[in-house]
Amino acid sequence: MTAGIPTLQPGDLGSHGDGLTRPECVLCLADGTVVTSHWGGGVSVIGTNGGRRDILGRREGRPPVATNGCALTQSGDFLLADLHGEGGGAWRLSQGGDVRPVLLEIDGVPLPPTNFVGVDHRQRIWITVSTRHDPRALAYRGDVADGFIVLIDERGPRIVADQIGYTNEAIVDPTGDWLYVNETFARRTSRYRIQDGALGRRETFVAYGAGTYPDGLAFDEDGAFWMTSVVSNRVIRVTPDRRQHIVLEENDPAHLAAVEAAFQGGTMGREHLDTINTDVMQSVSSIAFGGPDRRTAYLGNLLDHKLYTFKSPVAGAAPSHWNVRL
Repeated sequence: MTAGIPTLQPGDLGSHGDGLTRPECVLCLADGTVVTSHWGGGVSVIGTNGGRRDILGRREGRPPVATNGCALTQSGDFLLADLHGEGGGAWRLSQGGDVRPVLLEIDGVPLPPTNFVGVDHRQRIWITVSTRHDPRALAYRGDVADGFIVLIDERGPRIVADQIGYTNEAIVDPTGDWLYVNETFARRTSRYRIQDGALGRRETFVAYGAGTYPDGLAFDEDGAFWMTSVVSNRVIRVTPDRRQHIVLEENDPAHLAAVEAAFQGGTMGREHLDTINTDVMQSVSSIAFGGPDRRTAYLGNLLDHKLYTFKSPVAGAAPSHWNVRL
């Protein structure tokens, strides 16, 4: 245990929801509603009574949005990051199922498969593209850095950071001064100072060791952030003074060693992300804090049909969508 933060075992986890379709991203609301991404074209909304409704949109002449990251606006619309191999971008989904584009190209170039979309407290939209490589697995390497971040505000869309080592979640911290970014295959969480609609230089806030591939990110009220690692099923809390504490972990050491060898050898592929040998956790990918006191952590994942939950001794920071009602 570190400063009141326990070390948990997979058997300590609860679960939430059922029948979900690749619930990679999780959003929690003040009234107890939980939203997850749905790979089949939208989101799943889990009500306070446990009932689920899937809000799925269809696009004329195009396949459904392959929702990876998702966000929620103050008006109750969902923003979807499209990870589909035939084209990405960010899309807006109404509660009635209408889908329309938010951003499909930047600087005259179509957006590649798009990883994440978020909305901060100033209602700015942050979009991340992990890589320009096609197929994306060519960027599962530590020496590739061609991901980027797009900001949409009152000045319109523009790339505000580039040459990132596989851009994943990008979250504005509770102070509003910094944008923190997980770089999955650079194996670090970086940050950029926000400067009047632009970003300052990249700063490595913390680097991770073997087997850690940072994906999801959420802050707590103490100013620390919680990071989820795919493949190794690690949840790591990083304090403002950059100390790391592994809160939770579940993996097969032999399998993780094989993945690590492939990563170091430059041969890591999709199969290393899609195969996991564990009893409980199936590649945790995101974290969000919910419940009436924001002390229930919800873990999204890539390979299961439910969310995992645990109690946190520290409340999560309130996200911009916290008081939205669906």
